[in-house]
Amino acid sequence: MAVEFTDSNFEELALKSDKPVVIDFWAEWCGPCRMVSPIVEELAGDYEGKAVIGKVNVDHNPEISSKYGIRSIPTILFLKDGEVVDKQVGAVAKDVLAAKLDAQL
Repeated sequence: MAVEFTDSNFEELALKSDKPVVIDFWAEWCGPCRMVSPIVEELAGDYEGKAVIGKVNVDHNPEISSKYGIRSIPTILFLKDGEVVDKQVGAVAKDVLAAKLDAQL
């Protein structure tokens, strides 16, 4: 299951992770976000133990969203050692996200 990143747990769970991190920035009112959500959940299961995969609700966590300059959602960031190494804006197929994650493993 995908981790729920918040302004309060983000540093501990995402920035200090020793594994690659995938962050889905989303909101309940966003149609394309609802298309990406099940894909993110599948990836969380597929990569359990290999990567940290989670979601940030932009409406509830403005600090993280602002820090990374999130202007469009869904935006998916790929972090390694606390740094952004890749980014995907908009809804895409699972294999696109999996390939970007595989490149970080």
